[in-house]
Amino acid sequence: MNVKHHAAHHFRDASHEASASKLGLWIFLCTEILMFGGLFVAYAIYHNQYPEIFLAGSKFLDWKLGSLNTLVLLLSSFTMALSIYYAQKEKLTYSTMCLWITFLCGVIFMVVKYFEYSHKIHDGLLPGELFSHAGSENLGLYFSFYFSMTGLHGSHVLAGLALIFWLIIRSHKKHFGPGYVLPLECVGLFWHLVDLIWIYLFPLLYLVE
Repeated sequence: MNVKHHAAHHFRDASHEASASKLGLWIFLCTEILMFGGLFVAYAIYHNQYPEIFLAGSKFLDWKLGSLNTLVLLLSSFTMALSIYYAQKEKLTYSTMCLWITFLCGVIFMVVKYFEYSHKIHDGLLPGELFSHAGSENLGLYFSFYFSMTGLHGSHVLAGLALIFWLIIRSHKKHFGPGYVLPLECVGLFWHLVDLIWIYLFPLLYLVE
C-alpha cells in the first residue's frame, strides 16, 4: 500500500511541504544545539577553574547506570531509524514494532534517571545552596550542572516520548508508507539529537578526570 500524502493548502505539493518542514526542523535543532552549547561552555569554564570539585562530585554518580542509559539510547536511535526503513519498504508491522521498542527504551532511560534523582535527593546531593550531604563541601556547584544539564535533557526525552507515541498511533492507523514518512523522519532527527547530547553528557558528568 503506497500511502499518498496530500500537502497542506499553503504548500505547492508534498515535496514542497517536506523540504519546508525539514528546513524548519533543522533551524529548530540548531537552536537546541545553541542552548545546550551554552551549558557545555559554562561547564568547561567552571571545570577548568575547579577541577577538584567536579572530580569529587562525579564520584557520587554511578557510571554503570550512566552506561546503561547510553546503551539504551543508542539502541533507541537504531530502532528509530529502522522504523523509517520498514515504513519505506511497506512493512508497517515491523515499523510499528520498532517505534514501540524506541518508546520503551525512552521509558527505561527515564526510569533509571528517576532512581538516580531519588538517590541524590535523599542523600542531599542537590544543586547550589540546597546541597546538604554530610561530610562534603563545595559540591553544590557540580550538582548544579548535573541537575540543570540532565534535567534539561530529560525534558527533551519526555517530549520525544510524546512525539513517538503520536507516531505509534498514526502507524497503527497506517498513515505511513513509501510515499509518506515525513513525520517519522522529523521526529527521528529530533530523537537522534537527544541521543547525541547524552553521548556528550555521559562522559562530562560520569567520567570526570
